[in-house]
Amino acid sequence: MMQRAAPGFDKVETWVFDLDNTLYPHHLNLWQQVDARIRDYIVDFLHITHDEAFRLQKDYYRRYGTTLRGLMEEHGLEPGHFLEIVHQIDHSALTPNPALGAAISKLVGRKFILTNGTRRHADAVMARLEISAHFDGVFDITAAELEPKPRPQVYDRFLARHHIDPTKAAIFEDLARNLEVPHALGMTTVLVVPSGAGVVLREDWELAGRDAPHVDHVTDDLAGFLRDIRAKV
Repeated sequence: MMQRAAPGFDKVETWVFDLDNTLYPHHLNLWQQVDARIRDYIVDFLHITHDEAFRLQKDYYRRYGTTLRGLMEEHGLEPGHFLEIVHQIDHSALTPNPALGAAISKLVGRKFILTNGTRRHADAVMARLEISAHFDGVFDITAAELEPKPRPQVYDRFLARHHIDPTKAAIFEDLARNLEVPHALGMTTVLVVPSGAGVVLREDWELAGRDAPHVDHVTDDLAGFLRDIRAKV
């Protein structure tokens, strides 16, 4: 079966961005704070050691899309308190990114954030980056009815909520597995990969897939990539 040629962006009317490790670089380790808080929560919730919690956390993240979903399905966790606690982190590592803001602002069409995190966390990140004004909406884990990417129903709900034609949309993600369903729906897919030393902070499975057929484009410079799009359309 012949792989389709990587599509351009001339027909894109809607721009969809993941949040963590996509709109800001992975090496800032913001998500590692959430990671640690999730681990601590599991220790208290299941009364197990940190080593056991770490193993469970990573297993559920890989199998269910989020550790939260695994805890809900395997242990009956009520999600509200979990979501409130694990996202209480220090966002001060994030600083304004005028280059990214300018690049996003010049994209023609609507722009959304699609995240497995919470709206509160997304708002904090956008505020620190000073890019809030450029987005038309945030579709978070609550809007997705606590179903995480890469589950197909997440994308279906998001597209339906905002009346988006997937064949006229582009999506930017740092995990290749989260691009498989959007690609099948007809979206143009872009994998945002960490550059330089940031790569060593990722697990092997998270870095896999950049050569997969459902990845249309790959970049390690989101702002520069978006500027190039505007130059070409």
